[in-house]
Amino acid sequence: MFTFDVEGQPYALKPMNCPGHCLMFGHRSRSYRELPLRLADFGVLHRNELSGALTGLTRVRRFQQDDAHIFCTHEMIGSEIKSCLEFMEHVYGVFGFEFDLELSTRPERYIGKIEVWNEAEKALEVALNNFGRPWKLNPGDGAFYGPKIDIHIQDALKRSHQCATIQLDFCLPERFKLEYQSGDEEGSKTKRPVIIHRAILGSVERMLANLCEHFAGKWPFWLSPRQVVIVPVSEKFFDYAEELRQQVHNHDVSVDVDFSDETLQKKVRKAQLAQYNYILVVGQEEQSTKTANVRTRDNVVHGSIPIQKIIDDLVELNASLK
Repeated sequence: MFTFDVEGQPYALKPMNCPGHCLMFGHRSRSYRELPLRLADFGVLHRNELSGALTGLTRVRRFQQDDAHIFCTHEMIGSEIKSCLEFMEHVYGVFGFEFDLELSTRPERYIGKIEVWNEAEKALEVALNNFGRPWKLNPGDGAFYGPKIDIHIQDALKRSHQCATIQLDFCLPERFKLEYQSGDEEGSKTKRPVIIHRAILGSVERMLANLCEHFAGKWPFWLSPRQVVIVPVSEKFFDYAEELRQQVHNHDVSVDVDFSDETLQKKVRKAQLAQYNYILVVGQEEQSTKTANVRTRDNVVHGSIPIQKIIDDLVELNASLK
């Protein structure tokens, strides 16, 4: 943790979202009817990593993650873990990632009772078996507060990175004295919830680094920061290029125009090196027929296509996540 003193009081930069979510759950009485209660947070986190461990975006000292905490009953654990695994499988499928599953069990230094740990580990094992994909045991690598399912992906150099994680926690609700009204026949009886810590992307910075290498800079259209560039063949067609840019932009497509005075060949080559997914060349013929000559960053030439057809295809690509 990053710690420092202010007027004799110790302070620390926030290393995790878990305590804050526990305080949100515990600020008033809760009923079993509110469970599962799911809280998500993209807040900035800080970890004082050793300088020798820092590597580009894959391990940093200040980061954000798609962090969520699910407060549920013991009976809900199986269905909630299943939902988390299916969510992760869907997201990684969109990116085209293959992943490996590990069940990380109790470390040497831990909090809580052995019986609780055994129950938590068994619950995750059952959830993994029901998920139906291969997994392996990773003894002693759980968090100090509970066992977890770690999801590993490989980058372009076949290095393994842990991104998504699903952790089961019986200890934090005990420490924060979290309770909910159980609704049992006794009436006012309260029970402890269980917390599921869930991150799908994990560290957004680490995921971004993996995506850069996974796609080798050739981002799929829906994810690309440079989707379309319009290349007028000369200054005479700047107005038509700007008109076309506005039409494409109005359909939520990222589009630029190359207004430079370089040759057409150099403009196209520069756009390909910049990894624009599509390059729209416009000249006299295109202006007269309200079309654009379409080619890709891989120099596949599609020829002249009507503007409305181009826009329809781009909108469809955005929606199809391709």
